[in-house]
Amino acid sequence: MKSEHPLIVAISSRALFDLDESHRVFETEGKEHYCRYQIAREEDILPPGVAYTLVKKLLAINERSEVPLVEVILLSRNSADTGLRIFNSIRHHELAISRAAFTSGQSPFQYIAAFGAQLFLSAHADDVIRALDGGFAAATIVASSASHSASPQLRIAFDGDAVLFSDESERIYRTHGLDAFTENEATEARKPLSGGPFKEFLAALHYIQTRFPADQAPIRTALVTARAAPAHERVVRTLRAWNIRIAGHVPHGIANT
Repeated sequence: MKSEHPLIVAISSRALFDLDESHRVFETEGKEHYCRYQIAREEDILPPGVAYTLVKKLLAINERSEVPLVEVILLSRNSADTGLRIFNSIRHHELAISRAAFTSGQSPFQYIAAFGAQLFLSAHADDVIRALDGGFAAATIVASSASHSASPQLRIAFDGDAVLFSDESERIYRTHGLDAFTENEATEARKPLSGGPFKEFLAALHYIQTRFPADQAPIRTALVTARAAPAHERVVRTLRAWNIRIAGHVPHGIANT
Protein backbone atom coordinates (compact mmCIF):
# COMPACT_ATOMS: atom_id res chain seq x y z
CA MET A 1 0.00 0.00 0.00
CA LYS A 2 1.32 3.45 -0.92
CA SER A 3 0.85 6.67 0.98
CA GLU A 4 -1.37 9.27 -0.70
CA HIS A 5 1.17 12.01 0.10
CA PRO A 6 4.68 10.53 0.16
CA LEU A 7 7.69 12.70 0.80
CA ILE A 8 10.12 12.15 -2.08
CA VAL A 9 13.68 13.38 -1.62
CA ALA A 10 16.20 13.18 -4.46
CA ILE A 11 19.83 13.02 -3.41
CA SER A 12 23.11 12.98 -5.26
CA SER A 13 25.53 10.10 -4.85
CA ARG A 14 28.28 12.47 -3.63
CA ALA A 15 25.98 13.64 -0.83
CA LEU A 16 24.97 10.13 0.18
CA PHE A 17 28.47 8.61 0.11
CA ASP A 18 32.00 9.90 0.50
CA LEU A 19 33.18 10.06 -3.09
CA ASP A 20 35.89 12.67 -2.54
CA GLU A 21 38.70 10.29 -3.50
CA SER A 22 36.86 9.20 -6.63
CA HIS A 23 36.15 12.82 -7.54
CA ARG A 24 39.84 13.70 -7.23
CA VAL A 25 40.61 10.93 -9.70
CA PHE A 26 38.05 12.40 -12.09
CA GLU A 27 39.41 15.93 -11.67
CA THR A 28 43.09 15.03 -12.05
CA GLU A 29 43.07 12.09 -14.48
CA GLY A 30 39.89 12.48 -16.51
CA LYS A 31 36.69 10.59 -17.19
CA GLU A 32 38.13 7.42 -18.74
CA HIS A 33 40.53 6.80 -15.85
CA TYR A 34 37.72 7.53 -13.41
CA CYS A 35 35.50 4.91 -15.05
CA ARG A 36 38.25 2.30 -14.84
CA TYR A 37 38.89 3.30 -11.23
CA GLN A 38 35.24 2.80 -10.20
CA ILE A 39 34.80 -0.47 -12.06
CA ALA A 40 37.98 -1.89 -10.51
CA ARG A 41 36.63 -0.97 -7.06
CA GLU A 42 32.95 -1.76 -7.51
CA GLU A 43 33.08 -4.29 -4.65
CA ASP A 44 34.73 -1.74 -2.32
CA ILE A 45 32.03 -0.27 -0.10
CA LEU A 46 31.82 3.49 -0.01
CA PRO A 47 31.80 5.18 3.42
CA PRO A 48 28.88 7.41 4.46
CA GLY A 49 28.77 10.93 3.07
CA VAL A 50 27.54 14.21 4.55
CA ALA A 51 23.84 13.40 4.01
CA TYR A 52 23.98 9.74 5.07
CA THR A 53 22.60 10.30 8.58
CA LEU A 54 19.78 12.46 7.22
CA VAL A 55 18.83 9.74 4.75
CA LYS A 56 18.89 7.07 7.47
CA LYS A 57 16.52 9.15 9.61
CA LEU A 58 14.20 9.81 6.68
CA LEU A 59 13.96 6.14 5.73
CA ALA A 60 13.52 5.10 9.36
CA ILE A 61 10.18 6.95 9.39
CA ASN A 62 8.73 4.17 7.23
CA GLU A 63 9.50 1.66 9.97
CA ARG A 64 7.00 3.47 12.22
CA SER A 65 4.18 3.60 9.68
CA GLU A 66 1.83 1.05 8.13
CA VAL A 67 2.32 2.70 4.74
CA PRO A 68 5.54 4.16 3.31
CA LEU A 69 5.70 7.89 3.99
CA VAL A 70 9.15 8.65 2.57
CA GLU A 71 11.04 7.67 -0.55
CA VAL A 72 14.64 8.58 -1.31
CA ILE A 73 15.68 8.72 -4.97
CA LEU A 74 19.31 8.61 -6.10
CA LEU A 75 20.37 11.07 -8.80
CA SER A 76 23.94 10.52 -9.91
CA ARG A 77 26.32 11.95 -12.50
CA ASN A 78 27.82 8.46 -12.83
CA SER A 79 26.89 6.13 -15.65
CA ALA A 80 24.94 2.96 -14.91
CA ASP A 81 28.22 1.08 -15.33
CA THR A 82 30.25 3.09 -12.83
CA GLY A 83 27.18 3.43 -10.63
CA LEU A 84 27.29 -0.26 -9.74
CA ARG A 85 29.66 0.55 -6.88
CA ILE A 86 27.10 2.99 -5.50
CA PHE A 87 24.29 0.45 -5.54
CA ASN A 88 26.54 -2.17 -3.97
CA SER A 89 27.16 0.36 -1.19
CA ILE A 90 23.44 1.09 -0.86
CA ARG A 91 22.80 -2.63 -0.41
CA HIS A 92 25.66 -3.02 2.08
CA HIS A 93 24.39 -0.15 4.23
CA GLU A 94 20.84 -1.55 4.00
CA LEU A 95 19.32 1.63 2.62
CA ALA A 96 15.86 1.20 1.13
CA ILE A 97 16.67 3.02 -2.11
CA SER A 98 15.51 1.34 -5.29
CA ARG A 99 14.96 4.09 -7.86
CA ALA A 100 17.80 6.03 -9.46
CA ALA A 101 18.86 8.03 -12.49
CA PHE A 102 22.44 7.87 -13.78
CA THR A 103 23.14 10.77 -16.08
CA SER A 104 26.68 10.01 -17.36
CA GLY A 105 28.06 13.41 -16.42
CA GLN A 106 24.98 15.54 -17.11
CA SER A 107 23.33 17.65 -14.43
CA PRO A 108 20.65 15.49 -12.80
CA PHE A 109 18.31 18.35 -11.86
CA GLN A 110 16.11 17.67 -14.91
CA TYR A 111 14.99 14.39 -13.30
CA ILE A 112 13.59 16.06 -10.18
CA ALA A 113 10.18 16.65 -11.72
CA ALA A 114 10.11 13.22 -13.40
CA PHE A 115 10.39 11.54 -9.99
CA GLY A 116 8.01 14.00 -8.32
CA ALA A 117 10.61 14.96 -5.73
CA GLN A 118 9.81 17.81 -3.35
CA LEU A 119 13.48 18.31 -2.46
CA PHE A 120 16.84 17.82 -4.17
CA LEU A 121 20.00 17.55 -2.06
CA SER A 122 23.44 17.62 -3.62
CA ALA A 123 27.09 18.22 -2.82
CA HIS A 124 27.39 19.86 -6.26
CA ALA A 125 26.51 23.56 -5.86
CA ASP A 126 26.01 24.16 -9.60
CA ASP A 127 23.34 21.46 -9.77
CA VAL A 128 21.55 23.04 -6.80
CA ILE A 129 21.61 26.47 -8.46
CA ARG A 130 20.16 25.04 -11.67
CA ALA A 131 17.43 23.27 -9.72
CA LEU A 132 16.53 26.45 -7.81
CA ASP A 133 16.50 28.44 -11.06
CA GLY A 134 14.05 25.83 -12.37
CA GLY A 135 11.71 26.45 -9.44
CA PHE A 136 12.59 23.32 -7.44
CA ALA A 137 13.42 23.14 -3.76
CA ALA A 138 17.10 22.29 -3.56
CA ALA A 139 19.96 22.65 -1.09
CA THR A 140 23.69 22.09 -1.00
CA ILE A 141 24.77 19.59 1.64
CA VAL A 142 27.96 20.58 3.43
CA ALA A 143 30.05 18.85 6.07
CA SER A 144 29.41 19.88 9.67
CA SER A 145 31.80 19.90 12.61
CA ALA A 146 28.89 19.32 14.98
CA SER A 147 28.26 15.76 16.12
CA HIS A 148 25.14 14.06 14.83
CA SER A 149 22.23 13.87 17.24
CA ALA A 150 21.46 10.42 18.57
CA SER A 151 17.77 11.31 18.49
CA PRO A 152 15.84 9.68 15.63
CA GLN A 153 13.77 12.86 15.28
CA LEU A 154 14.55 15.08 12.31
CA ARG A 155 14.67 18.79 13.11
CA ILE A 156 14.38 21.09 10.11
CA ALA A 157 14.50 24.89 10.20
CA PHE A 158 13.29 27.02 7.30
CA ASP A 159 13.85 30.60 6.24
CA GLY A 160 10.73 32.47 5.21
CA ASP A 161 10.71 34.91 2.31
CA ALA A 162 11.97 33.47 -1.00
CA VAL A 163 12.12 30.01 0.64
CA LEU A 164 8.78 28.93 2.13
CA PHE A 165 7.09 32.04 0.79
CA SER A 166 7.51 33.85 -2.51
CA ASP A 167 9.92 36.77 -2.74
CA GLU A 168 7.12 39.33 -3.28
CA SER A 169 7.71 41.03 0.07
CA GLU A 170 11.46 40.53 -0.12
CA ARG A 171 11.51 42.57 -3.34
CA ILE A 172 9.77 45.47 -1.60
CA TYR A 173 12.31 45.39 1.21
CA ARG A 174 15.29 45.32 -1.13
CA THR A 175 13.90 47.99 -3.45
CA HIS A 176 12.23 50.42 -1.07
CA GLY A 177 13.65 49.63 2.37
CA LEU A 178 12.44 48.48 5.77
CA ASP A 179 9.75 51.12 6.31
CA ALA A 180 8.03 50.29 3.02
CA PHE A 181 8.29 46.58 3.77
CA THR A 182 6.74 47.02 7.23
CA GLU A 183 3.92 49.19 5.88
CA ASN A 184 3.15 46.69 3.11
CA GLU A 185 3.05 43.73 5.49
CA ALA A 186 0.74 45.58 7.87
CA THR A 187 -1.58 46.50 4.99
CA GLU A 188 -1.52 42.97 3.53
CA ALA A 189 -1.51 41.14 6.88
CA ARG A 190 -4.69 39.19 6.08
CA LYS A 191 -3.62 38.32 2.53
CA PRO A 192 -1.70 35.00 2.47
CA LEU A 193 1.70 35.07 0.84
CA SER A 194 2.25 33.00 -2.29
CA GLY A 195 4.25 29.83 -1.92
CA GLY A 196 8.00 29.68 -2.45
CA PRO A 197 10.12 26.79 -3.73
CA PHE A 198 10.07 24.92 -0.40
CA LYS A 199 6.31 25.08 0.20
CA GLU A 200 5.59 21.60 -1.19
CA PHE A 201 8.45 20.12 0.82
CA LEU A 202 7.03 21.65 4.00
CA ALA A 203 3.55 20.38 3.09
CA ALA A 204 4.92 16.83 2.71
CA LEU A 205 6.67 17.09 6.09
CA HIS A 206 3.45 18.36 7.66
CA TYR A 207 1.52 15.41 6.25
CA ILE A 208 3.98 13.03 7.92
CA GLN A 209 3.58 14.93 11.20
CA THR A 210 -0.19 14.50 11.06
CA ARG A 211 0.23 10.71 10.92
CA PHE A 212 1.67 10.63 14.43
CA PRO A 213 0.64 11.95 17.85
CA ALA A 214 2.19 15.39 18.34
CA ASP A 215 4.57 14.18 21.05
CA GLN A 216 5.74 11.26 18.88
CA ALA A 217 6.23 12.99 15.53
CA PRO A 218 9.46 11.90 13.81
CA ILE A 219 9.91 15.39 12.34
CA ARG A 220 9.97 18.77 14.03
CA THR A 221 9.92 21.93 11.92
CA ALA A 222 10.73 25.53 12.77
CA LEU A 223 10.62 28.84 10.96
CA VAL A 224 13.59 31.15 11.50
CA THR A 225 12.59 34.42 9.91
CA ALA A 226 13.77 37.99 9.72
CA ARG A 227 10.20 39.12 10.28
CA ALA A 228 9.73 40.79 13.67
CA ALA A 229 6.40 42.26 14.81
CA PRO A 230 4.21 43.44 13.19
CA ALA A 231 5.35 41.74 9.93
CA HIS A 232 5.15 38.29 11.55
CA GLU A 233 1.32 38.40 11.51
CA ARG A 234 1.20 37.76 7.78
CA VAL A 235 3.42 34.68 8.23
CA VAL A 236 1.10 33.25 10.88
CA ARG A 237 -1.97 33.86 8.77
CA THR A 238 -0.30 32.41 5.67
CA LEU A 239 0.58 29.14 7.40
CA ARG A 240 -2.93 29.01 8.82
CA ALA A 241 -4.37 29.45 5.30
CA TRP A 242 -2.13 26.62 4.08
CA ASN A 243 -3.34 24.47 7.00
CA ILE A 244 0.27 23.79 7.97
CA ARG A 245 1.57 23.65 11.52
CA ILE A 246 5.12 24.70 12.36
CA ALA A 247 6.34 23.94 15.86
CA GLY A 248 8.53 27.00 16.29
CA HIS A 249 8.73 30.53 14.90
CA VAL A 250 11.86 32.49 15.74
CA PRO A 251 11.85 36.11 14.53
CA HIS A 252 15.30 37.70 14.64
CA GLY A 253 14.82 41.15 13.11
CA ILE A 254 15.50 42.37 9.60
CA ALA A 255 19.12 41.39 9.24
CA ASN A 256 18.61 39.42 6.05
CA THR A 257 15.78 37.43 4.51
